Order: sequence, then structure tokens, then C-alpha cells
Amino acid sequence: MISVGHNNNAVLEQKVDEIEQFYLNTSKIQPSTSKGSSIVKDKDKERHVPGIRKQKQEASRREKAAEKRMEELMRQLGTILRNLTQHKWARPFLQPVDVKGLGLDDYYEVIDKPMDFSTVKKQMEAKEYKNVREICTDVRLIFKNAMEYNDERSDVHIMAKTLLAKFEEKWLQLLPKVTEEVIYDHAILYTGACWDETRREEEEAEAQLDMQLAQEAAHAKMTRDISNEACRFMCFLKQVMKTSTEEKRKLGAALSRLSPDDLSKALEIVAQNNTSFQATAEEVNLDIDAQSESTLWRLKLFVKDAMETQSKAAASAGGNNDINDHSKNKNNNSSINSKRKREICDAIAKTARKRSKKPSS
Repeated sequence: MISVGHNNNAVLEQKVDEIEQFYLNTSKIQPSTSKGSSIVKDKDKERHVPGIRKQKQEASRREKAAEKRMEELMRQLGTILRNLTQHKWARPFLQPVDVKGLGLDDYYEVIDKPMDFSTVKKQMEAKEYKNVREICTDVRLIFKNAMEYNDERSDVHIMAKTLLAKFEEKWLQLLPKVTEEVIYDHAILYTGACWDETRREEEEAEAQLDMQLAQEAAHAKMTRDISNEACRFMCFLKQVMKTSTEEKRKLGAALSRLSPDDLSKALEIVAQNNTSFQATAEEVNLDIDAQSESTLWRLKLFVKDAMETQSKAAASAGGNNDINDHSKNKNNNSSINSKRKREICDAIAKTARKRSKKPSS
């Protein structure tokens, strides 16, 4: 079942990349003009001067109108990005990754072009983007970098995938206007560059625009399909992440087997997503059923790693007797930690017994 989700995700990302590449190629298209056909005789120029002047005035008017439409598109996309950056999961993507501070020595080996929302904002304010499609490309890059570098089970990977799906949904709503602007831009380029083209060349340009319109429509449909697939994938992901009653019972039992230090770290994980939970309080009452799926998954992953580390440490300590003196120096701290561990484990067990004694309806 999980493998199917991964395959769907791969297909989804492949289609997103295809649309992104299509827009990159589209931005480079220029109408073809013949140098020979653009040069006319002086007497022809004199005869057509009034018509050419009128055409240039019309082209200037269209360019100004196009600039206003582009400003409106930029404004709408800016609103989408502001709402996206205010999401509770957007914090890891707001600023450049602190590669040195986090000790990510291999980051630049994996990621060719780092990107974050602060960089996108600066480039938008400096008007370095030629169109909204370039902004869209960088926004996608933010989340794709995060998904590429972080394991698919990690919080950052899941957060990036979720926010990318939300962005694609909003981009789909904006796409018809973007498509219209692409076609209109090419119409202006054609009008400005082909004053003296023959009727045959005009028809060829119109055919090219019709072809591009068909391509834009096809990619608009593909984007809608991607949005639907993203929605289905997120529903699938939520179902997969749901923790069963048996898994919660096993998690509670595993927590009671942690070392005092690891147990304190586990409580800190709970406190991160639950502001009312006091991990360092005198008395701790941890209700597994009351925790979010995200917290439960983080706890399961942490407990798994901690138990593996404890097993390895126990195996390596089996043949070493030289650590007795060092252990004696820590007796006081260990007894305090052990006492606190017993209190917390008793609280977990007490909560579990309360759940089991509830009368069935």
C-alpha cells in the first residue's frame, strides 16, 4: 500500500517538473522574422508611413496594457506567497538553510541551487523576475530542495510536500490568467517585429500562437490532474500516518523502557506541539491518546532510534568492567533520574489503565 503512494508521488513530481520545464522553454520563444523580409524599399516606406505609425502607436498601447496586467498578476501571486509563508509549517523555508550552524556538511553536494522565501521576496522587490512563471519556478525549488535533502519520513519533507501541494492548488487558479498573458506577450512581440511581413508569415505566426494556446490548455489540464493527485495523495498520507490503538499501547510500553535522559527528550518532543504540556513539571501525566499524529510519529521514530542506541550500548558494555569507578561518581544523578523516570512511567501506566477501565458503549 505504501509503495503505491510512493509511485503516485513520483508520477506527481514528474508531471510538475514537465510543466515547469515547459514554462521555462516557453519564456525563451521568440517569433521568427526574416531579415530580408523586414527591409523594404524607400518608396514602400513612404507609402506606408501613416499605417506603420498607427501600428506602432497601437503596439505601444498594448505594451502598457500588458505591463498593467503583469503588475496585477505579480500582486495576486504576492498574496498567494504571503498566505503560504504565514502557514504554521512554513518556518523552515522562510530563510536560507543554516548549513554551517546545523552541520550539514553534504548539503551543497546534494542541492545545486539553494532557495528560500526571503530570497524570492528580495528578487521580487528588485524586479529581477521577468514574469510570474519564474517566481513559480523558484517557489517550487524551495520545497523540492527540502524534499530532496530530507528523508521522506522526516517532518521537513512532509511539511514541504504539503505546502507544495497547497501552492500548486493556488497556482492552478492563477494559471488561466498566466496563460492569457503568455499568448498576449507573443502577439505583441509578433506585431512589433513583423511590420513588413507578408500575409503568409502572418498566418504562420497565428498558427504558432494557436499551437501554443493548445499546449497551454493541455498543460492547464495536466495541472488540474496534478492538483487532484496531490489531494488524493495527502488523503492517503493521512491514512497511512494514523496510529492504531495497538501501536499506541506499544509506544507507551516502549517509553517506559527508555533511559531517564531519553525519556526527558521524548517529553520535550510532546511539549513542542503541546504548549500546555510541561515536560519538566514535578508531576507529568502523559496521555498517548491525546497526542497528535505528527507528535506520535516523531515519538515512534525517536523511541526506535533510542532503543537501538541502548541495545548497542548494552552490548558494548557487556565486556567492559573498567567503567565501575565512573559509574560510582554518577550514582546521585542516576538515582534522581531513575526516580523521575519511575514517576513518569507510573503516570503513563495509570493513564493507560484509566482508558482500559472505561465502560464500552
